[in-house]
Amino acid sequence: MTKLRLAFMGTPAFSVPALEAIVHSGYEVEAVYTQPPRPANRGKKETPSPVHLAAEKLGIPVRHPTSLKSEDEWRAFADLRLDAAVVVAYGLILPKPILDAPRLGCLNIHASLLPRWRGAAPIQRAILAGDDETGISIMQMDEGLDTGAVLLEEPVPIYHRTTAQDLHDDLSALGARLIVEALDSFSIGTIHPVPQSENGVTYAEKLRKEEGRLDWGRPAAELDRQIRAFTPWPGCFFEFRGERIKVLQAIPIAPAGKSTAGTLLDKDGTVACGFGGLKLIRMQRPGRGPVSGEEFVSGMRLEPGVALL
Repeated sequence: MTKLRLAFMGTPAFSVPALEAIVHSGYEVEAVYTQPPRPANRGKKETPSPVHLAAEKLGIPVRHPTSLKSEDEWRAFADLRLDAAVVVAYGLILPKPILDAPRLGCLNIHASLLPRWRGAAPIQRAILAGDDETGISIMQMDEGLDTGAVLLEEPVPIYHRTTAQDLHDDLSALGARLIVEALDSFSIGTIHPVPQSENGVTYAEKLRKEEGRLDWGRPAAELDRQIRAFTPWPGCFFEFRGERIKVLQAIPIAPAGKSTAGTLLDKDGTVACGFGGLKLIRMQRPGRGPVSGEEFVSGMRLEPGVALL
């Protein structure tokens, strides 16, 4: 089986297992493209991306252009004489000259079962919507937003306590396995792209920090999905006594009786919602470490009946 000459294009930790799997499977990665180093942590020191660091350990040349829109970048990419490029959460739009340069085109690892959840945040949007499953799609890229034909896909269940971090890790590992399968099939000409259906298209909009604000007037089950979908980022919170209180973990329950939404129901940290109640399991006040709901109530000297508004 002829091993393909590849470029790898990715940036966050989600992309690293795919790069490692491709290299360990014997494929030639001529160059890694990733986002430029960014200021990070408290010191705001310029920090290479996780993919950049992984590529250096593997001894692969790294390129980090701020844009792929120039003819110089197109020529540099074409000069690699690639069979294919693998793209995983790269973060830059690929112009047509980049898409067309590899002999077999560009393959994308996308974290949903296309055409559901095209776009930037498929993992979080799937949990937020209450989907029972998601998965990985290996897609032949075109100029549209995740509209290309699908080469391989495999579903992954979303359980009732699954967080975005859980799903991130599972899908990252699955994507690494499936991209090697796709490349192996490409090498011997046994893979056949399947156009996406025009039915069931949804879009996973980019996450905004303000989406983490909890509205006690909504059903507890929805708030639970919101917390799990936004763990670890952007996180969920509510405002109380001038502080932004983070809610790191919670469980929806069905408390007896009816209370005004936002009312603290007990000293364990259960809050009345528009429907049902939300038991706060782990919380964090500004500048402090995480505590249990019970510890939060005790530390704030709260009594049942107070409004957490």
